[in-house]
Amino acid sequence: MRDAPTIPSAGPIAEPWKLREEEWRQIVGRVRAGRSLKPSRWPDDAGFAVALSFDCDHETFELGMGRQAVGRLAWGEFGRRVGVPRILELLKRQSVPASFFMPAVCALIDPDETRAIVDAGHEIGLHGWIHENNSLLEASTERDLILRARDVLESAAGSAPVGFRSANWDLSENTISLVAELGLEYDSSLMADDSCYELNVDGKPTGVVEIPVEWMRDDAVYLMFNRQPATRPWLSPQEVFEIFRLELEGAAAEGGVFQLVMHPFVIGYRSRLWIMDRLIEHARSLGKPWFTTHADLARWVRNSA
Repeated sequence: MRDAPTIPSAGPIAEPWKLREEEWRQIVGRVRAGRSLKPSRWPDDAGFAVALSFDCDHETFELGMGRQAVGRLAWGEFGRRVGVPRILELLKRQSVPASFFMPAVCALIDPDETRAIVDAGHEIGLHGWIHENNSLLEASTERDLILRARDVLESAAGSAPVGFRSANWDLSENTISLVAELGLEYDSSLMADDSCYELNVDGKPTGVVEIPVEWMRDDAVYLMFNRQPATRPWLSPQEVFEIFRLELEGAAAEGGVFQLVMHPFVIGYRSRLWIMDRLIEHARSLGKPWFTTHADLARWVRNSA
C-alpha cells in the first residue's frame, strides 16, 4: 500500500500525484460554485450591470507582506492622499456608485477617508486587517482578524460591512466558511464564473453570493511596479482600456455583469484615471447600464434567483 502525501492546510502539496481520489476530491470540493445567480432582469429594465470596485490597500500593501520600506509606504500614501479624492470626484461627476474594500489598518490610519467614501454614497467592504495572506492563517487567527476588521470598519463607516474580499485573492480552506458564519452577504475573491453564483462549502450551499473577480479585470496586473517580485507596467493605459472595453462590451451583449477591480495607488494617476471615465461613458453608449455597488448587486441577484 503506497503512502499518501502529506496535505498541508496551506501551501503546496508534496508529491500531488500520490493523492488518493478521496483526497483530491476533498481538496477540489472544499469551496465550489453552486447555483447560478444570473438574474433574468436588472433593476429599472437595465440591460446589464456595472460594478466598479477599489481596493484601498494604501500602506498595507507593503505592511501586509511584512515589509516596511519608506518609499513604498509613501506610494501607498499616494493612494490615500491623491488617488481616492480623484476617484471620488470622478464618481460624483458621473453619478456612479462604487464599492471600496478597506483593510482595517488603513481605516485606523485615516478614519476620515472611510467617512468621506461613505458620505459620498459608496460602499465600504472588508479587505482584511492589514492586507494579510489568509491562505497562511489558522482558522482561529483568520476569524479573529475578520472580526476585528469588521469592528473597525463599522466604527469608521457607521454601519457594519456586508461584503468581503480577501487580500490578493488568497483564501484559506476556512475563509468562505468564516464569511458565512459571520453573516456576511457576499464574497468577491473567486473566479469560477462571469456571473454571480452561490458558494458551496463541502457540497452544501452557504447562502453567500460570490461576485467574481478576474485578474484580467484588475488594473494592477498591467500597471503595477514591483522590485520583488520583479514586475513592471507592461501595457500602456490605452491597451488596458481596450481589454476592459472588450470585457464591458461582452457583459453588455450577454446582459451580464461587468465587474472591475482598481487600486487608488495604481489607477489614480493623471495619465490613467481617464480609463475609468471613458469606461463609464462607453457603458452608457452600449444601452442602459445599472451602475451598482457590490452589496446592492448581491442583494438583487439573491432575491431574483
